[in-house]
Amino acid sequence: MDNMKAIYEKIRKTGIIPVIVLDDAAKADKVAKALIDGGIACAEVTFRTEAAEEAIRSIAASCPQMLLGAGTVLTTEQVDRALQAGASFIVTPGYNPQVVDYCLKKEVAIIPGCMDTNAIEMALAAGLDTVKFFPAEQAGGIKMLKALAGPYTNLHFVPTGGINRDNLRTYLSFDKVLACGGSWMVKKELIEAGRYDEIKRLAEEAVMTMLDFKVAHIGINNDSAEEAEAQVQRFAELFGFSRDVKSASTFASAELEVCRKRFPGINGHIAISTESCERAMHFLAQKGAEFDLETAKYKGKRLSSVYLREQIGGFALHLVAR
Repeated sequence: MDNMKAIYEKIRKTGIIPVIVLDDAAKADKVAKALIDGGIACAEVTFRTEAAEEAIRSIAASCPQMLLGAGTVLTTEQVDRALQAGASFIVTPGYNPQVVDYCLKKEVAIIPGCMDTNAIEMALAAGLDTVKFFPAEQAGGIKMLKALAGPYTNLHFVPTGGINRDNLRTYLSFDKVLACGGSWMVKKELIEAGRYDEIKRLAEEAVMTMLDFKVAHIGINNDSAEEAEAQVQRFAELFGFSRDVKSASTFASAELEVCRKRFPGINGHIAISTESCERAMHFLAQKGAEFDLETAKYKGKRLSSVYLREQIGGFALHLVAR
């Protein structure tokens, strides 16, 4: 069961599960590498085609960092084929008790499709806490998902079907959504045409849409409260900024924090806001970023802020969750 929890946690941090339909297993590696280069090291290869098993085997061998799932799994025989090929989790279009029970006995992470309370009740009775909401948009979208999730406070969803760049963040902003599945960055025509650069671009775009980085504020370090107060007054004189006193600093405006002591950074810090600090950390770590976990702060179980170890231009970098 610990392995199952670890898989779900990796999926949650990734946030996006590209759903790939491959007719030619020879193209699998290039599609996977394009996704990884674009920042998404997770994918679901569907068993809708004869090439699925070989595609999973090829990706598992060439891209071991890729978290691989097998989708559209309909039988226990397909479960075995997928696992032997290298899949780490199973996704089904509906709730198939035989397939679910088989995966649970093997302690394999499974995400069964559930679009009504009957299927959800079956999933809960089996001991699952994660299901797929499919087809998401056709079944009523985020409003329907929120209504459906209401009675089930400990259940998480992976909405799939009609998810795209325009509605991705709407779904992910709902705290019951573990991740979103979608095929818009791996469309069949892109794969057939060998447009791997475009797949990479769309993956990068999806990640940036999900994380939605924005400069929240700039903090200026000072050695004393008197020094900070003089700066705040000057900002007010010049620009009319109103002051907002906090515990260790004064905001001369919503975007300008004048610190009454020294925080990380030679000169100060730049706060970058994001929809999810944990997903941002997962993505930025792929770019070589390291984090000072001693600075991490939480609101409940949610990571609300953390500093990176590096500085740019004498300013520390500080992730903050919106």
